[in-house]
Amino acid sequence: MASNDLNKEQRRVITDAVFYCFEQAERYFNRKFERPTITFRRSGRNAGTAFLQQNRLNFHPLLFKENVEAFINDVIPHEVSHLLVWTLFGKVQPHGREWQSVMHSVFNRTPAATHQFDVKRVTKTFQYVCDCDTYALSTRRHNNILKGAQYKCRKCQALLRAA
Repeated sequence: MASNDLNKEQRRVITDAVFYCFEQAERYFNRKFERPTITFRRSGRNAGTAFLQQNRLNFHPLLFKENVEAFINDVIPHEVSHLLVWTLFGKVQPHGREWQSVMHSVFNRTPAATHQFDVKRVTKTFQYVCDCDTYALSTRRHNNILKGAQYKCRKCQALLRAA
């Protein structure tokens, strides 16, 4: 098992918390909701992601391990709220009034669009240099360079090149 994988018990904790959120929503709205598929994949800096049309939730395993309580209290209700809002209202602003209302009314949580977790250990970077400095570029920018994109240093205007 890789260091970022979750064991069976950790997966169960997340799954139980997701299902508990759905049970809360069902009591609040007095209706049933289809349970989502739950995946556990690294996803950059995202602690969780809701895939609305797939009815799927993904959770970042390493960020879960490092922030269990915050995941249970905030990340899971946050992502479940996205699926609930999609089911109830269709396409609306991702963190708009409907989502905020569900977070507050159903889960009694302060609506926050982003988490404050330390992501240094989960974010891979690539070193690039110019004539005056060194930069840590994201995987996305690195891949764009591999496909032909060019980035310039804002200070010296030189093209960035792999270190």
